[in-house]
Amino acid sequence: MTHDKPVVWFHCASLGEFEQGRPIIEGYRLKQPEHKIVVTFFSPSGYEAKKGDPIAEWIFYLPLDTCRNVRRFLDAVQPAKAIFIKYEFWYNYLTALKRRQIPTYVVSATFRQSQPFFKWYGAIFRRMLSAFTLTFVQNQSSKELLNKIGFTQAVVTGDTRFDRVWVQAQRPCSLPIVEAFLNTSPQDVIVAGSTWPKDEELLFKLLYEHKQLKIILVPHEIDQRRITAVMEQFALFSPVQYTQLSGPEMVNHDSRVMVVDTIGMLSSLYRFGSIAYIGGGFDDGIHNILEAAVYGIPVIFGPNYQKFNEACDLLKTGGAFSVKTCLQLKAQIKTFLTIPHLRMKGGEACINYVRTHLGAAKIVLEHI
Repeated sequence: MTHDKPVVWFHCASLGEFEQGRPIIEGYRLKQPEHKIVVTFFSPSGYEAKKGDPIAEWIFYLPLDTCRNVRRFLDAVQPAKAIFIKYEFWYNYLTALKRRQIPTYVVSATFRQSQPFFKWYGAIFRRMLSAFTLTFVQNQSSKELLNKIGFTQAVVTGDTRFDRVWVQAQRPCSLPIVEAFLNTSPQDVIVAGSTWPKDEELLFKLLYEHKQLKIILVPHEIDQRRITAVMEQFALFSPVQYTQLSGPEMVNHDSRVMVVDTIGMLSSLYRFGSIAYIGGGFDDGIHNILEAAVYGIPVIFGPNYQKFNEACDLLKTGGAFSVKTCLQLKAQIKTFLTIPHLRMKGGEACINYVRTHLGAAKIVLEHI
């Protein structure tokens, strides 16, 4: 690596954190075009999807958090600043950054009382927090938790994901194969994003109940084994697999299900839906609902949503709906289909929520 210009290091755990941090990276590039940017990933899902992205001069996997690796990495990169996106508290990296007096930040962080930072045994975790020059948190409760344990360098900014999804939604998007699938007949469309088997089980039963529905289904895992299983599960509805269609003319007009088996499309696909179903609510937790909400459509998800502020907020405003059973899902879909103004009201609540939470990236960039 050449060091004729200052190097700024951004670290993202995975693809989701990269998208969350992208407004910061792009904004930094605009404000400091002479600086060079390094992006690192922990997860293959992030690195493989973005290893060729022109947003940075270098994109790498983050070496494992050993003293030797950390020393070699920092010697090679020589970052002028380090910015971690939301998660990823690596003890040796943070300790070394502090020792070298390199300004270090974490962006869009959230903290909960249950985390080890706030436990009697959490000294080593609190030591990691002390490495941050500033901690940019999503909400006031996170700042108050940090203040209670003596960390006063916290700034409430909100979540940069709002800025990211807003920019994405404004960009024109043409997907001829998807449009051909939807134009075969006038039908209501559910875009089901980041689904797991339990989600797909509910959606399969839903298609029996509502004959006018079509589903664009994007499984969370897209390895061939999973895609084959999904295609077989929905065989009664003549499913089509996105990457197997060479053009719009290949679309089966009888199909009611399109299975999208490629990374990076989901945020654009929600624009084609009248209702969004967000997967993960029957597993470890729901996936990104803001990517759907920004298009002004109501969102539905399973019961495991409590860790996500935006889900809790939208449930209160009528933009989101949680279901525990297939019967509840059928009832909610029936309400949307038979009382269109309620669906529109839910969509308005969603887009208004996103609009009123913009601006986190601007605050962060002013500080760093």
